[in-house]
Amino acid sequence: MKTTLLRILPLLAFFTIAARGANEKLISLVRAADDERVAATKSGDRARLDAIYSVDLHYAHSNGKIDTHASYLESLVTRSTIYEKYDYQTREFRPAGPGIVLMLGRVLVESRNASSKHQNDLNYLAVWREEKGKWRFLAWQSCKNLPAEAAKK
Repeated sequence: MKTTLLRILPLLAFFTIAARGANEKLISLVRAADDERVAATKSGDRARLDAIYSVDLHYAHSNGKIDTHASYLESLVTRSTIYEKYDYQTREFRPAGPGIVLMLGRVLVESRNASSKHQNDLNYLAVWREEKGKWRFLAWQSCKNLPAEAAKK
């Protein structure tokens, strides 16, 4: 029994290290895709936006507004919404199944529209999906964090 266990342990260690390496590569790919998503979002460039956002996009803003691929990209391209800053406080990636990675954390976002500027401190959950070999942004849902003094009450 001990001999069999001693033979199996190196194999288990190898497969554990290999799986960790595969996850690190996957997370690196999705992190790079998200960096491109943020850059494309700030740029308002239609080709870049189409390349990174899934046509099945479901974007739930922290104010309750829901956007589809068409409506969200239209707001970015026409510059009716301009994202000026994304400052991730935390950004964690969790493989959730074949071709699906969850991204969650906290971000400080500065945006503006024709009538006002917005500064939001958000917790978020995002979903990335591999589509035809490319990572595409599928869903976003966020909620606003309370200001520090309100959170203490």
